[in-house]
Amino acid sequence: MTKAILELKNIHTVVNAGTSNQLEILRGINLKINAGDFITVVGTNGAGKSTLFNAIAGTQTIAAGHLLHNGQDITNTSEEERTKFLSRVFQDPKLGTAPRMTVAENLLLAEKRGSHRLLKPRHLKQAFASLQAQAAQMNNGLEKRMNTFVSGLSGGQRQALSFLMATLKRPDVLLLDEHTAALDPHTSQELLQATNERITKDHLTALMITHHLDDALKYGNRLLVLKDGQVVADFTGADKQALTVDDLYKFFDD
Repeated sequence: MTKAILELKNIHTVVNAGTSNQLEILRGINLKINAGDFITVVGTNGAGKSTLFNAIAGTQTIAAGHLLHNGQDITNTSEEERTKFLSRVFQDPKLGTAPRMTVAENLLLAEKRGSHRLLKPRHLKQAFASLQAQAAQMNNGLEKRMNTFVSGLSGGQRQALSFLMATLKRPDVLLLDEHTAALDPHTSQELLQATNERITKDHLTALMITHHLDDALKYGNRLLVLKDGQVVADFTGADKQALTVDDLYKFFDD
């Protein structure tokens, strides 16, 4: 039996606890994520998609239930502790990068994630060729802008850099929180293709929230549907391949 790299056991989350506005968001999430899974996540606004990611990342307190990483209970570990094995790319291209540093400097920081980080010129010169080769894999010209300050990049290049930084150290778990939603359709599809190629090549384990049902069907080996804070469908293999957009729309009907 395949051992789950991440397991959620009866996870509940609550916001505004103890007030008249108390609201339970996640209501008993049970989920096993195996090494190499690329899971697309869909659901209506308020279904709990971002809260699910926040609970996994440690930015949302888990009110009840347990979160396990490689069999170890990490329910109460901090967000900082979880960054040792988890990376996240957000919707906003401005998050996840240092705007007043160059592309090369940002990549060097990402390469030294989890260790004592120093930005010495000598270290950057030694790593430059390797980092440039990594940037070239994004297929959007990022490798030609290694000495450009991040604030001068296009939204697509900046988001590609955020994704590359998140995956340089091959995290155990990669959370893609609508990471192409702020981009134009063409740039979005370019980044999605590069995302799929890197996840497949490096055998990464990833979850990707998307509002585009076509993309949810096209990418990944699993598809989760969230509704009212619960997983109402988990499609894999032939079942996922046979799905249509119309099939998914049925889950959005009240």
